[in-house]
Order: sequence, then structure tokens, then C-alpha cells
Amino acid sequence: MRDFRIAPSLLSADFACLGQEVRDVIAAGADIIHFDVMDNHYVPNLTVGPLVCEAIRPHTQAPIDVHLMVKPVDSLVPMFAKAGADIITFHPEGSEHIDRTLGLIKECGCKAGLVFNPATPLSYLDHVMDKIDMVLIMSVNPGFGGQSFIPHALEKVRAARQRIDEYTAKHGGEIWLEVDGGVKVDNIAAVAAAGADTFVAGSAIYGQPDYQAVIAAMRAELAKVA
Repeated sequence: MRDFRIAPSLLSADFACLGQEVRDVIAAGADIIHFDVMDNHYVPNLTVGPLVCEAIRPHTQAPIDVHLMVKPVDSLVPMFAKAGADIITFHPEGSEHIDRTLGLIKECGCKAGLVFNPATPLSYLDHVMDKIDMVLIMSVNPGFGGQSFIPHALEKVRAARQRIDEYTAKHGGEIWLEVDGGVKVDNIAAVAAAGADTFVAGSAIYGQPDYQAVIAAMRAELAKVA
């Protein structure tokens, strides 16, 4: 049995009271805080930086999962590690040397992961699985919250699950498989059945009046997946 983790994305939270939003969603049963960083360069939007990560860090003991949608990546890695990130993921297109960036994240004391856009091939994983703690499959094109799930992403999740299982069966260790984009109560079971174990949900949680009810409904759907 896989452990399932729900990771609300702060991108859809009320930015006027982020600390409270973090506390509320963890109290409602979330496992991880997903922290979306956009630079208006790699993606067409501008969000938050290390200072905001540092500001929310005292509000929870839960892991902070920093998703860097930026280019270049390396200069920001130490800043977010110092600001309290537990996991740092980035897009292969954002790094000139993927192996080096993964190594830098590890050296800074964080777990490291690669993020795959809908049209980014999984072949980037071929030579770096030994440095990866998480694979993040984007089920929307990055840049904005509230987008609809791209159904083809399920095939990519299945392919990523196969790669992870083959690698861990041979070498041991644990690699999480996260999906981000359009995940909600209606489709979370299908995403889990395809192989995901960690689910980023922004507007599906923060867009509802009762966070606990939404997260409970998601867990009820996940319980149906063997």
C-alpha cells in the first residue's frame, strides 16, 4: 500500500493572511505545504520568493515543498533552503546542468526533485535517478492556478511510476510521485490509480469554504484505490 499525501498549493490561498491559511489547512488534515515560485520569465506569472517561505516556516511543522518555476535555478536553491524549504523541485529546462542542480539541493540539506511539464519527456530521469527524491508531473501547463486537468497526464504518471518502481526495486530508497494541476475530489482516485502518491491541490481546497471537508472527501476517494 502506498502512503498518500495531500499538498495544498498556497498559490490559491488568501495572500493577505498566509500564516493563518497554512495553519488552517494543516489543521484540516493536509500533509505538505506546496509553495509555487514563478519568475515571470520561465513562466508567465510572478509569485513569491524566499522571504515569504521564511515567513510561513514558523507556522507549521509540515514539510514545505518548494516548486521552482524559474530560470536560472541554482542561485535560488540556497536561499530557499535557508528559508526553510524541505523539498525543492525544478524543471529540467530551468537548469543548464541538471545533475549539478540536484546535487546542490542535496548539499543544502533538502530533498530534490524534477518537474515535468505536459510536453517534457521523462528521459531526463535516465541518468539522475540516484539524486532524486521526488518526480513531479504537471497535469497543466505551469504558470497559473485554477486550470483544468490534462487527461493525457495520466499516461505520463503511469510511465513515471514504472520508472520509479523499477529503480527502487533494484537500488532501494524512496521516490515520491507527485501530480500538480487540476487535481480535485472528482479525479484524485484516477490520479492515484495511475501511480501518484502525492497530490497538489490549490483551488480545489483553498477555493472551498470548508478545507477539512474537501480533504476528507479526497481521502475517501483515495481509500478506494488499492
